[in-house]
Amino acid sequence: MSVLPNHSAPRSAIRQFVRGSLGTGVAVAARAAGSLIVNKLFALYAPAGGMTLLAQFQNLMALLTTLPNDGVHVGVVKFLAPLRPGSPRYRAWLGAACMLNAAALLAGAAVLATKGLLPWSWGSLAVFVAGIALLTGQGLLSAALLAAGRLRAYIGLSAALAALGTAAVAAALWWGYPSPTVLLAYLLAQGLTLVPAWYLAGRAGLLAGWRLRAPVSRVALRGLGRFLLMAVSTLLFGKAVDYALRGYLLGTFGPGPTDLWQAVAKLSDNYTMVFGAVMSSVFYPRLAALAAQSGAARRYLRSVLALLAPLLAGGLGLVWLCRDWLLPLLFAPRLLAARALLAPQLLGDWAKFLSWLFIFQLMARARTGPYIAVQAASAAVFAGLLAVLLPRYGLEGAVLAHAARYALVLAACAGFFGFSGGNK
Repeated sequence: MSVLPNHSAPRSAIRQFVRGSLGTGVAVAARAAGSLIVNKLFALYAPAGGMTLLAQFQNLMALLTTLPNDGVHVGVVKFLAPLRPGSPRYRAWLGAACMLNAAALLAGAAVLATKGLLPWSWGSLAVFVAGIALLTGQGLLSAALLAAGRLRAYIGLSAALAALGTAAVAAALWWGYPSPTVLLAYLLAQGLTLVPAWYLAGRAGLLAGWRLRAPVSRVALRGLGRFLLMAVSTLLFGKAVDYALRGYLLGTFGPGPTDLWQAVAKLSDNYTMVFGAVMSSVFYPRLAALAAQSGAARRYLRSVLALLAPLLAGGLGLVWLCRDWLLPLLFAPRLLAARALLAPQLLGDWAKFLSWLFIFQLMARARTGPYIAVQAASAAVFAGLLAVLLPRYGLEGAVLAHAARYALVLAACAGFFGFSGGNK
């Protein structure tokens, strides 16, 4: 038996990562194109501050879908992947996911009703909650498809989500509907992808033998609950912070100037969506499969890190070089002034993406405590940086704080995993 190190294993894993990344290209391109078109429509045809209104609405959508998408569904991919669809254990995990999603939706609806985060009528709020429910159901079925290795179906659903949302915004703006109606149409159109998701999951046999009123496994609830706790930290220390920051900038600088910051943030959101989609559908499932093999997982993470660090630097550098025509092209000519805010945003995003690779390892191993600690510390540092930099630098202080925050997070992650070997 040979005792030589197996150098082909990391190369094979990287080839699988690259092939999987290319396989998600169609879905990611469709979602990015749809998001860019929606942003462009709001930048051109909505009043001043329209893009910030869109971003705040999308942020509110994220607040209500973070617990399912970043918690329950991440756990679903991990726990369903090794199971046979239709088996009793498979149905138990799926039922527990439905129960936790329903609880998260009810909690979100209660917050909306009591806190008045949307200044709309009760009817509009009901439509909003219904749209979130549809979108959450679609997300759960997409996660089950991804766990079953049905990447082609997952890609098709992602493309349909982007196409329907974009078409709804274009049609509503064409007919001259007010902004709240346009935004609700955008949400409901995306939620309608639950119909093809249900069909694809049924055809793949993922719903075989499952009943809505089946007993729920306490073991499954506890297992998914760890991921739900991690998502709570993302909600409190990520999405909620973004929502509060946007509200503060609107109140302090006004809609027009805040649109400059929002243009840079929206540009970041688009390539972040691309990166997140690839990592969630290719990198994370593989890392989760290696969770019990710490050495192999560590080698895989380092291989992907070595691949992505220069590629991300090159790609983000290209965005900076093209800033003078990219911002007017993607948004509106009046937002060209946002180029002054772009460099710190890009530097922060490079550090954020690389730090995500380390944080994914905590998720894959269900390390709830360390994950929450990282999120809480990151948010606290960000709040402190904002308090210091916003009064001194104005809007630029927001992107400077973003860059400094993730530089510190990346340094801390690299130091911890480098020192500990990733075994803690």
